[in-house]
Amino acid sequence: MNRTSIPVCEARGITARFGPVVALENVSLAARAGEVHAVLGENGAGKSTLMNVLYGLVAAESGKLLIDGRPVAMRSPAEAIRLGIGMVHQHFTLVSAMTVAENVALAERGAGRRRLDRRRIEERVRELCERYRLDVDPGSRVRDLPVGAQQRVEILKALVNRVRVLILDEPTAVLAPGEARDLFGVLRALRDDGTSILFITHRLDEVGEIANRVTVLRRGRVVGEADHAGLDFSRLSGLVVGHDLPPPRERTARVPGEVALEVHSLTVRGRGRDLVRSATFAVRSGEILGVAGVDGNGQEELIGALLGTRPATGRVCLFGEDVGRLPL
Repeated sequence: MNRTSIPVCEARGITARFGPVVALENVSLAARAGEVHAVLGENGAGKSTLMNVLYGLVAAESGKLLIDGRPVAMRSPAEAIRLGIGMVHQHFTLVSAMTVAENVALAERGAGRRRLDRRRIEERVRELCERYRLDVDPGSRVRDLPVGAQQRVEILKALVNRVRVLILDEPTAVLAPGEARDLFGVLRALRDDGTSILFITHRLDEVGEIANRVTVLRRGRVVGEADHAGLDFSRLSGLVVGHDLPPPRERTARVPGEVALEVHSLTVRGRGRDLVRSATFAVRSGEILGVAGVDGNGQEELIGALLGTRPATGRVCLFGEDVGRLPL
């Protein structure tokens, strides 16, 4: 076999269980240098479990993991990092009170055995930012950064250890569309530099935009694979859900009823700032009102205030009657 054809990282016949639940059954996947490999599937399909096996967070019941064609024992994330695998989780693991450079320094291999050299680590962060279009100030405190920038810090934490395989678990779930486009620019720069990227998603449009190859999981099994040239989105969607999707139904117009819920000037304070500021809206009977926004933009605080579990100011009325839960 030509050495260049050997995957950087490979899973062969991986089976993993949680008690009686089979999370993965005989799953195989190969990550090659210089490509974005999408792992597609519904929630609960086994995507994150497979990545956690590769990253040493979950022990497989059976199967093999190989690096450069050689079997390895992945006992912990520290072992994975030593072998060149990094992971950016959907929920970030950052110290909000520290700067970008300090968070990166904490993640660097061997950090606990030496004193922090701030100048060295800040120069390293600037070098990585310039090389991969990450655009983060190493001196900024993480708590002051938007979600997209915090995600870039997580990527920096992996890159400082010179990982060859970068795993991203649903990375666009917390991003606005513009931030997602910026992320794809970063991933293309990493791919072009030879990094192997495993990209977990359940969005077909992202597969078409960024993936060189795709593996589809359903109920813990591999049910399909394709390269970019062979992508058939109708077939992929059928593989994800297990059957062909029916054509979309035409929506019929309907007239909503009376106003059921009115919210006036709802404000929720926290951490020295307004988490929700002067929210005013109404919902009618027979109507669905969508509340859109990426994580961390006040959705949870809004719902908590409406349920009376978060202190707030403003007024909430049900069918014209003030519920009296919010002090003016």
